[in-house]
Amino acid sequence: MNKQEINSITALKKELLARHPELSKSEIHGNTLCLDTDSDSYQALCKNLNHKFAFPLVSMFASDNRASTGCFTIHTVFAHRQAGILISIALPVDPSYGAFPSLCDLIPAAALYEREIHDLFGLHPMGHPNPKRLVFHGNWPKNHYPLRSDYPAEKRPDFADERIEFTRIDGEGVYEIPVGPVHAGIIEPGHFRFSLAGEPILNLEAQLYFVHKGIEKLSEGKTIEHGFYLSERISGDETFTNSLTYCQAVEKIAGIKVPVRASFTRVLFAELERVTSHLGDLAGICQDVAYGFASYQFKMLRGWSYRIADELCGMRFLRSVNIPGGVRKDFVHGKEEILARLLSELQKELAETEAIVMRNSLFIDRIENTGILKNKIAVDLNATGPGGRASGVDFDVRTAFPYEVYTQLEFETPVQSDGDVSSRMKVKLAECFQSISLMLQVLERIPQGTVREEIGMLEPYRSAYGLTEAPRGENIHYVMVGENNTILRYKVRTPSFCSWPALCHAVSGNIVPDFPLINKSFNLSYAGNDL
Repeated sequence: MNKQEINSITALKKELLARHPELSKSEIHGNTLCLDTDSDSYQALCKNLNHKFAFPLVSMFASDNRASTGCFTIHTVFAHRQAGILISIALPVDPSYGAFPSLCDLIPAAALYEREIHDLFGLHPMGHPNPKRLVFHGNWPKNHYPLRSDYPAEKRPDFADERIEFTRIDGEGVYEIPVGPVHAGIIEPGHFRFSLAGEPILNLEAQLYFVHKGIEKLSEGKTIEHGFYLSERISGDETFTNSLTYCQAVEKIAGIKVPVRASFTRVLFAELERVTSHLGDLAGICQDVAYGFASYQFKMLRGWSYRIADELCGMRFLRSVNIPGGVRKDFVHGKEEILARLLSELQKELAETEAIVMRNSLFIDRIENTGILKNKIAVDLNATGPGGRASGVDFDVRTAFPYEVYTQLEFETPVQSDGDVSSRMKVKLAECFQSISLMLQVLERIPQGTVREEIGMLEPYRSAYGLTEAPRGENIHYVMVGENNTILRYKVRTPSFCSWPALCHAVSGNIVPDFPLINKSFNLSYAGNDL
């Protein structure tokens, strides 16, 4: 951290302690201010951070610390985005009581986090208006909480048979349409329950977690290296960003700085993953309105981005590129000229495609004013990435919490204000051009040098947050290590977790045939949500 950042976090700590002298402990770890509180002060502190300081809730999770402290711990994380500071609040929960105060009435974004904690740890959020199951469906037995440390990872409980109720909208002429969980095509499973009056959608409730993999449980007791491989397998189209976020957390715990050449290389791969993801989204939007030419063009351009990935590492999912401490090898050396040529060709063809597509009045008429996500809802639910920026949320992790060498490169963060499909498409198109520009800058400026620093033995019982801008938005990974470079707790919060509720709001007032188009404009991950 530089001197200004140190002064900012110190000043914030001083102000919070003045407002909340009852706080039992406060520490600064890098850009993270860690505060310990109790159940009497918890809600007031969180309300203060979110309402008076306007710090969004960016993550919330539990850990089982009964072996060391005799308690569970609720970690509630807010972000001071103007200063690049995370505020992590630790709330101990007595196992004999097993409950904690809900934040739902104060902070809408807390709703899903608290339901997740209840499912996985059996800790009850007191005052939650709708604490129905989130992760587990009716076939998961009661009183089985897999993220408790004494629950065996290999245990396979017997199936239960419990009916999970959906929200019902009553009224004359109101009816429901269930869609999924199995869909046409090759997309992953998710159940969507539409409530309608005539044609307009009154309410949409999404039930996900049909592909829950138990990644956080699988990581317990595993080595740092094993945890890295798990991070790469969270979601196929965000492989690189997830592994980078995990590496960030480990590198912070180790107290090392990766070599500069490795940082430039990471930016190159991260932006390539962003372009590839966005081109697929753009193709999907055009396909869902039967604009065949545009869809084929964007699919072709996505194929061109895969060719760049093949030149770099021979792997379109970009696996085995990162490694804690840097990158696995020098992927760029000797390839600068051909990569620059391929990127310039991609840039030229994309510009020509954009000029044709965005002048098509019939297409524009179809995507404008469709699937509007209002700015207030986007802010309340912490909808980040292109979905949030299309609704006026001017936030990008690469500038708010700079990492790698983004501060040495020139780029802009595209922002729109209408919040519709057209705005999300415009943001993604603009980001594609920004990403290509960033990759070209990397090829021009990357210095010579090594690409990896050894991690060594980590001090046990230390923790850190990794924070990156994934193609879908803000991505946060928390890692706590134990003895002999093993993992005690690994918590992943991908951007899709925050944006699925936002999507459900965006479809209100539209008609069911609009849903595939609106859904594709967000293009949220099932696998990245169903950890």
